[in-house]
Amino acid sequence: MINLYSIRPKGFNIGNDVIHLGINHFIRMAFKNDFNVISLAATAKYENNKKSGITAQTIYEINQFGHGLIIGGGNLYENGELEINPIALKALEKPMMIFSVSRGKIYNKNIELVDRTDVMSDEKIKILNNHAYISLSRDHATKNYIDNLGCKNELGGCPTLFINEIPRHLVPLFDTVKTEALISIRTPNLMSVPVSYQYNVREELLGIIDILRKHGYNNIKFLCHDHRDISFAASFNGVDYLYTEDIFTYLSYLRNTKLNLTYRLHSFLPCLSFDIPAINISYDQRAESMLETLGLSDWNINMLKQNVITEVEHRICNLNDLIGIKNKLKTSVWDNLRDTIINATNKFANRVFENL
Repeated sequence: MINLYSIRPKGFNIGNDVIHLGINHFIRMAFKNDFNVISLAATAKYENNKKSGITAQTIYEINQFGHGLIIGGGNLYENGELEINPIALKALEKPMMIFSVSRGKIYNKNIELVDRTDVMSDEKIKILNNHAYISLSRDHATKNYIDNLGCKNELGGCPTLFINEIPRHLVPLFDTVKTEALISIRTPNLMSVPVSYQYNVREELLGIIDILRKHGYNNIKFLCHDHRDISFAASFNGVDYLYTEDIFTYLSYLRNTKLNLTYRLHSFLPCLSFDIPAINISYDQRAESMLETLGLSDWNINMLKQNVITEVEHRICNLNDLIGIKNKLKTSVWDNLRDTIINATNKFANRVFENL
């Protein structure tokens, strides 16, 4: 049996679990089910667990019991999300694959894209990519950045775009939690945007709710991806919220709505996969770049540069346009991304078997 170690984000956001589920789908196809996945947190800051990241302890264990290492997916090049000991990484004896990792900038008070203050250093990004047998960058911005560092990588997109391929494990839902419109929120003070824009989010949401009701969406609920969203969701009168830590319940919430309006990339992408109408609102480069990578830049709403309420109503009135756009992209851009993922995971699997 093949043991694959997976160093990945294991923080508060359930979106990380959606990515992990998508990655395992492609790994399963490449390894023909003959594998175990052993997950380790990318950082110990969210857990009372010292075994995390790329450290002497984790690399020793991987060399002893593992056959391969997967880094990702998620925003591991930023947020201080991945601990790296370069000496320990150099000692890794097993093939390593970077899978769907992103590095994005944020907007400053002048609405200019700038680096985050907690971004991983270029030196560590280079060390990580140069040690990888295969590196899949999630979006154009990340690929361009890694290219400029002189590291080999491929544009792989995000595996959550293909989450519909996984056998359904639907959780039966009572009618009371099925929705006509689901708003995937993010607590404003967790958005890396100027404070004035954080203050606007509440009023924008109230305006969006009014528009939804005007267009016949009466059963509206918030979806919290993170328990830190709950206090913000609970502050709205007349709108209930949903929260779960179970990935299949979460996906069932998305499948059982008529429209998903989201500040969260990893509810937008699964909805595309499930053919659930969705509208994305972005506030940083990583979401913008992901939609650009998918050919959906014109469908995205940039909350710092556009009137969110006006743009939401425009898209609600033109949801049929999304169907036509998706049908073209599925057989071109999205198929190409899927082929890249399949080819990369097959190469990784072959390398693992050669290294036995």
